[in-house]
Amino acid sequence: MDPSNYGTYLVTQQSISEGRSTPEIVRAAIDGGVDVVQLREKETEARFRYDLGLELRELTAEAGVDLIVNDRIDIAQAIDADGVHVGQSDLPVTVARDLLGPDAVVGCSTSTVEEALEAEAAGADYLGIGAVYGTSSKDVAAEEDGVGPERIAEITDAVSIPVVGIGGITAENAGPVVEAGAAGVAVISEITAADDPQAATAALAETVETAKGVANGSTSDE
Repeated sequence: MDPSNYGTYLVTQQSISEGRSTPEIVRAAIDGGVDVVQLREKETEARFRYDLGLELRELTAEAGVDLIVNDRIDIAQAIDADGVHVGQSDLPVTVARDLLGPDAVVGCSTSTVEEALEAEAAGADYLGIGAVYGTSSKDVAAEEDGVGPERIAEITDAVSIPVVGIGGITAENAGPVVEAGAAGVAVISEITAADDPQAATAALAETVETAKGVANGSTSDE
């Protein structure tokens, strides 16, 4: 459970999966090389997320992929997830840490340097920064939408914990996000709504790895 390895990060949302189940999408993403899966399904009831979480826990554990739960610390505990991801309007990072313990992964959504520094000081293990290119997956305030790779660079310069970019990211535009200092990218529709989620995951992972090489001053041919 090392968030610095969260290169390709899938956030689930069955409502845009073209009629496929979330476990189907997650299996395909695992086959495509995903590093971490976040159980989101924001508009569903707690029992649905719990039952789905148990199924995803089995899939991810078998594959050695981390499973994070969005917002719901109680569900993360109930399904023995690897951790939780909280936003600015959710329970604080300190509360998540107190409830889940020192070994759990606690991520936090931020969009400014100030929020990032506060989350790091509170004990977050990684930050989700966005929306990088804008998002249609959730309501985001105008000043937090489309912050760009430039904001990624500002935040990665300011904090010492890993950063994951999210919001409007595709295999075509993920490179600059990683080159700006992000450990990886989190996506919903790029994988979930793809005709071939496995291929989409593999393409995204390849982009991330190539960009890491560029950021480290090397190329894949070296």
